[in-house]
Amino acid sequence: MDQSSSSLPRLFTVFSLLSLTIKIQAMDSQVSPTPFIAEQYTNDKKTHVLLAAATIKLPDIAEALCRNKNISVRILVTETAENLIAGQSLEQPVLGTLLHIDGVDAIYRDEDEWTPSWTRGGPVLHIELRKWAHILLVAPMSANTMAKMTNGIADNLLLSVIRAWDTTGVVDMGFKTQKPMIIAALDMDPCTYRHPVTEKQLKVLRDQWERSESNPKGWVTVLPPIEKNLACGDVGTGSAGSMMDWRDIVTVVQNYVAGSAQKS
Repeated sequence: MDQSSSSLPRLFTVFSLLSLTIKIQAMDSQVSPTPFIAEQYTNDKKTHVLLAAATIKLPDIAEALCRNKNISVRILVTETAENLIAGQSLEQPVLGTLLHIDGVDAIYRDEDEWTPSWTRGGPVLHIELRKWAHILLVAPMSANTMAKMTNGIADNLLLSVIRAWDTTGVVDMGFKTQKPMIIAALDMDPCTYRHPVTEKQLKVLRDQWERSESNPKGWVTVLPPIEKNLACGDVGTGSAGSMMDWRDIVTVVQNYVAGSAQKS
């Protein structure tokens, strides 16, 4: 075999890698749109849902929400979600493909908080997302995220949005007619869910922050893990993969949207 023919496979490999790099860069430019100004969407007459879902059901949840043409969805991607939705299978497509869902307007990563580099007077992404969102749906909310939320820790984009949330409904009154809501769908193994630390944090969420008849000023809705029979014969609350069924979570959001529309 001559030298020119033996170099062909290498040449094709180089071109393939170059093509893949270009595609990834193009996808990144779509997935991480910045800067974002919430005020531009004040009068679009839609309910804004900020979706943070570290689950392979993320595409299903987004698509189901977007069937309501009065809902606009922006997806907030955590590191866990990036690992779960990375093109492994048809059920786990590349994140950028979610932008093909009519109603999904943008996808944000942690690094988008500082891309492009912030300048004085410029928009701050987590603040703009907070202003924009009528609902923040966290599905699932892990023990780690719940612990950080209840202790005021903000070490990623999602937690920064939560930490800056307008819990009074007064600050962002110019953007919304109803107090914004955080909907947290919990997912924990049985021991974690029953742990005394979890009990203490749930007490904050449910007794102090959750909206109810006794606490109409609340700003959180907690969706507990489902109960199911485990392989060992025990009944486990919050066993692995036991976040409330995604269809039921979508129904909770839809009911909240419908209720808000009637009040406005």
